[in-house]
Formats: sequence, C-alpha cells, structure tokens
Amino acid sequence: MLTEARAITPWLAEGASVPQQQLIRDFGKSRTKALKDIRDRLPLRQRAGMPGYKKKHEADPSLNYTRRGFRLKDGRLNLAGGIVLRVVWSRELPADPTSVRVFRDGVGDWYASFVVPSRVEPLPETGRVLGVDWGVKEIATTTSDIHDLPHPEHGKKAKVKLSRYDRMMARRKPKKGQASSKGYREAKRWRAKTYQKIARQRQDSARKWAKKVVRDYDAIAVEDFKPKFLARTSLARKAADAAIGATKKALIEMGRKHGRDVHLVHPAHTTMDCASCGARTKHALPLSERTYTCTA
Repeated sequence: MLTEARAITPWLAEGASVPQQQLIRDFGKSRTKALKDIRDRLPLRQRAGMPGYKKKHEADPSLNYTRRGFRLKDGRLNLAGGIVLRVVWSRELPADPTSVRVFRDGVGDWYASFVVPSRVEPLPETGRVLGVDWGVKEIATTTSDIHDLPHPEHGKKAKVKLSRYDRMMARRKPKKGQASSKGYREAKRWRAKTYQKIARQRQDSARKWAKKVVRDYDAIAVEDFKPKFLARTSLARKAADAAIGATKKALIEMGRKHGRDVHLVHPAHTTMDCASCGARTKHALPLSERTYTCTA
C-alpha cells in the first residue's frame, strides 16, 4: 500500500521510504496494544472505539530509522534520502547502533536517540544489603541514614517563574480561530524550557542517588510503589514534584547496568508484619506510628 501511495503522491515520494515504513509498523504496534488495554480494562458494553492520536499540527515530529536507513561517518549522521546531520555528541556510543530515532521536543530542540546493545559493568562486591521505602517528605527512606534521599522540591523552587509565564500566556492567548502572537509563542517556549529544566533536575538527582546506592550495596529491596493513587489526594502536587516513579526507574536501571540485585517488594502489609516471626498486627496502625511491639 505504501509503494502504491508513493507512486501517486509526489510529496510522499520525496521522503525516504524507511522512516515511512517504520512509522506504519509503530502505528500498528501502538494501535494493537491500545486496543488490548481497552479490552482488558473496560466492560464488555464499552469495548469499542479507536485510541486517540494527536493531530499533525499538535504532535512533534519523530522519525525512526532502522539499520539500513542510516549510517555514521566522520562523526556525522547520514539518513536515508541524502540527509546529513552534524550531531553534538553527549558521549561515545558503546557499540554499533541498531536503530535511531530523530525527534523534536516541546522546546523545539532536535535529538537523535540511538539503540545499542546493553552491557553490564560490574562493580566490586560489598556484601551489604539495603531496603528502600518511598515517601513524600523524603523521596527515599532507607535502612541507612546516609543514603536517604530528601525532597529537593525542584518544582516548588520554580513556581514563581512558572506562574509568571502562565500569566503572560493568559494575557496573550489568541481568540478562537486567530493565530498566536509572537509574545504568546515566546512565553510558551519559556514555560516549556522551565519545565524541561525541572525534569532534568529531577532526573539528575535520581541518577546520582541511584549510582551512590548501587555502588555501596550488592542487593537492594525496593518497595514496588505505585504513586498514581496520590494524584487523587491532597499530596498530589508534592508527590508529582517528588517524581517517585522516575526515581524508582533510575534505581532499577542503574542496578541492571552494574549487575546488582534489585528486588521489588509488594507494599501490602509491609508495615504490619513482624520482621522476626512474620505475625501481623491485629490493630490498625496510624500513619504516625512506625514502631510497635509484636504481641506474638
């Protein structure tokens, strides 16, 4: 179908066929997964409809190139269709890439994300183990006080700047059917750059903490915490700023990279079971009580 469409559509034939084929494959995979999720989660009478996708003018461009659609030569990225890109490399590739995704983020910057085989970089054994519990006052409370991760509150520190950009956008918001002004687009870009900086600060804090934990411990027991339910509580804003899910993901990825054992522990009854005999407390424990005497 793509070959027939390229034969009768000039603008489609101008582009390389490799990213177009990959786009169709990705669309098929995402559609199949979305429909499966709909079937699994919705009642029988509601299992209908198609998953929603962004409109062309709202979505950021993203193109995937497989091995036969790109090559690296003299530090430059050569894409199918005679496109040559000068890349600002953040680091050297550890192995030959199998695919690359060229995309633009919300700020307008372009990136090339390569897929390479992962390699385990083992660290010296320490013979120590660590337990990690997630929270809001402290993102990570561990069995070692020096490895606790306090809440840095990156989002709260940038709240004044974000509020200013929100007011600028509200004043300059175009009416329905009108094109946005230059001032509105500038305020929107400044706001997006601020959110990007916050996300990178959270990611940096999580990775540095995860590297410290993985370096000092061989085995790590992590509460398999799902922070989604906090979005319906009064702690929603502070929990979102804590980025518990991103921190847990960074710890798991860092443990896999350095060959450490990271065990996910189901959070149910972890504060109600005795660590010595396994007996469960019969009375309800308030949130303020974290140490109790086992009656068994």
